[in-house]
Amino acid sequence: MNVPPMKHYLQFNDLSADEYNYLFSRAALIKGKFKSYEKYHPLADRTLAMIFEKASTRTRVSFEAGMYQLGGSVVHLTTGDSQLGRAEPIEDSARVISRMTDLVMIRTYEQSKIERFAAHSRVPVINGLTNEFHPCQILADLFTYIEHRGSIRGKVVAWVGDGNNMANTWLQAAELLDFTVHVSTPSGYEIDHAVAGVQHGSSSCKVFKDPMQACAGADLVTTDVWTSMGYEAENEARKKAFADWCVDRDMMAVAQPDALFMHCLPAHRGEEVEAEVIDGPQSVVWDEAENRMHVQKALMEYLLLGRVD
Repeated sequence: MNVPPMKHYLQFNDLSADEYNYLFSRAALIKGKFKSYEKYHPLADRTLAMIFEKASTRTRVSFEAGMYQLGGSVVHLTTGDSQLGRAEPIEDSARVISRMTDLVMIRTYEQSKIERFAAHSRVPVINGLTNEFHPCQILADLFTYIEHRGSIRGKVVAWVGDGNNMANTWLQAAELLDFTVHVSTPSGYEIDHAVAGVQHGSSSCKVFKDPMQACAGADLVTTDVWTSMGYEAENEARKKAFADWCVDRDMMAVAQPDALFMHCLPAHRGEEVEAEVIDGPQSVVWDEAENRMHVQKALMEYLLLGRVD
């Protein structure tokens, strides 16, 4: 077992293409063990601390169930029962929590907060979601695509909707894994290329004003809610701005005949996606949701144990 130096997973480009290829293969193996009820406890006696400043369903269940399935244990913290960012500086919380646990997952608002925590942590820190990035979700989305269609290299992913943390992370993944993202967002809700760390004019990102054009020829069409957590005050304005960015049957019809549809959930049928699409035969959203657990198990194993033969 070749245990690498301690590293964090704060955004998608924290790992290399080679490391992702390894994680995808490990996730498939670990998922196979889960499906065959084969006990696999490589993280026995290891503890994961989960810190939630943003509420969650899928993130909590996938990390908590996954860690238990790997033989470890979990400590669940929220801002209501911890001092994170309140009476105690983040740096001090990091020093204390990382002395008592083996791994920390944080779901919070500003990326700067998780970076400050990681800078003072003695154990690996995983980004469970920030305003800027959602690497674990894109890790699951890519694994889901590979399961259904094989390699994503050279393929086209259409992103329809908000230029948010998901969109930023898709751009990072495209640069690293050699595919293209067609981005279509309403005016005023564009991707900030500086945040994503991807230059304007990059061959991995093409921007379209018309979402139909973005979907044309796409191998995967994906979207997210129009109003992400923390932006609720903008909800009514966003509903008006995003009215033409609902992924519907017409958008799927101009994509490749075997194109997949993904959504990180929760979904609002009739807003960002038509019910006929998310509940239709091209949708793989339930596989995608389950795969959060499997890829995160592979990720936790890798961060703690390195490459396992």
